[in-house]
Amino acid sequence: MMDSVALCIRDLAVGYRNGKQSVTVACGMDASLKKGELVALLGRNGAGKSTLLRTIAAFQKPLAGSILFEGEDMSTLSMPDLARRISVVLTGTTAVADMSVRELVSLGRTPYTNMLATLGSEDKAVVDRSMEMMGVYPFAQRSIFALSDGERQKCMIAKSLAQQTPVLLLDEPTAFLDYPSKVHLLRTLKRIAQEENKAVIVSTHDLELVLQMADRLWIMANGKLSVGTLAELSADNTLQSFIDDDNIVYNTKENRIEFK
Repeated sequence: MMDSVALCIRDLAVGYRNGKQSVTVACGMDASLKKGELVALLGRNGAGKSTLLRTIAAFQKPLAGSILFEGEDMSTLSMPDLARRISVVLTGTTAVADMSVRELVSLGRTPYTNMLATLGSEDKAVVDRSMEMMGVYPFAQRSIFALSDGERQKCMIAKSLAQQTPVLLLDEPTAFLDYPSKVHLLRTLKRIAQEENKAVIVSTHDLELVLQMADRLWIMANGKLSVGTLAELSADNTLQSFIDDDNIVYNTKENRIEFK
C-alpha cells in the first residue's frame, strides 16, 4: 500500500560516545516514514540532523530507543539485510576511485550479486533504469572525475536507487548545487518517492524549497524532533519557533518566508 510505514523510530536518542560517557544530541524522538512520501529533515547547524541520519543508517548505534524497518527492529538485521532496506547518500563531494558512471552506479547492486560482483541481465537493467531516473544515462561511460559536483551527486543517488531499497536517506544533497539544480533534484526525488513507492528523507537547509515540495517535515530543535505536515507545524507555531528570528516570518497564507 502507498501509505505503508517503511521506517519507524520510537523513543530514539542519538548522540556520540566520548570515552565511557555518552553525549546525547537529541532524545525522545518518535516518527514514521511512509512509502511514497518525501520528508524534509530541518534543523540548524549542530541540531543533530546528520547524527540522526547516521543512526538510522546504522553507521552508529542509538543511545536509546529503537528503529524499525517495515516492523523489524534494526538491531536484529544483518548488514546485508540492511543494505536491502536502506540506501544512503551522505553530505558533500564523495571520494571515489576513477571509474565510469556505469561502474559507480553498478556498485548499488552489490547486496544482490555474488562474491565476484557479477551483474546479471536483471541487474544491468536496474542500473540502466536508475541512471535514466537521475538523468545520467547519456554519460554512462564518462569518468566520475569528468563530472561537475551536481552531476556526481546525481550519480551517487542513481547508485542508491540501484540498491532498490524501500528507504532512501540523503544528507544535504543540494548543498553544492545552483538554485535551478536544487529545484530539479528535489522535484526528481519527489517524483521517485511517488512513482517508485519509496520513503525518501532529505536533510537540507533549503527551507523555502522544501516548504513547496515536502509531504511532511521533521524539525530538529533543542534536542527534540517535531513531526507533521506544513499546515500542522505552521498552525502550532513550530515552524515560526524554528525560524526564531524577529526579522524572518513565515507567511502561512502564502506559504513563503518573508523578511522584515
